[in-house]
Amino acid sequence: MQKIFTFAALITATLFAVPAWAVDHQVQMLNKDSEGRSMQFEPAFLKIAPGDTVTFIATSKSHNSESILTLMPDGTEPWKGKINEEITVTFDQEGFYAYKCQPHLGMGMVGLIQVGDNPEALPTDEVEKLPGRAKTRMVELIAEAEAHDDVEANFEAESAAEPVPAQ
Repeated sequence: MQKIFTFAALITATLFAVPAWAVDHQVQMLNKDSEGRSMQFEPAFLKIAPGDTVTFIATSKSHNSESILTLMPDGTEPWKGKINEEITVTFDQEGFYAYKCQPHLGMGMVGLIQVGDNPEALPTDEVEKLPGRAKTRMVELIAEAEAHDDVEANFEAESAAEPVPAQ
């Protein structure tokens, strides 16, 4: 009986400890980013782990963050923040999540979050439907995500090839 109680206590402690590993990332909603581009999220691309949260901060006025329904994993919950208000979103399912500032979508105010290491590609036909600058910016962010994965893969390959020093 003592073993069952100990096992149950261990499982309970583990379940309550898991959320402590989640990280909160912050994205600023800006009139101008650090590179001088107007109407941007910063950072506009994030790679996070399942269970992490992202807090969108209304650093500049007249912005919101909301999901682009056709550019997120099936079965996930969309979000829609109010203008000038902070919103925190939890990402539990792997995949790419595209988002926008509704008032400034046409000016290219979009962002991309990669959750996990093996997300399915975004549907290119849906990316093509974004208006003008939003489409151009989303294509840039997808390229950034691909480059990020290439850098990680190269780092992992180099790390695996390095000899372990003798003790």
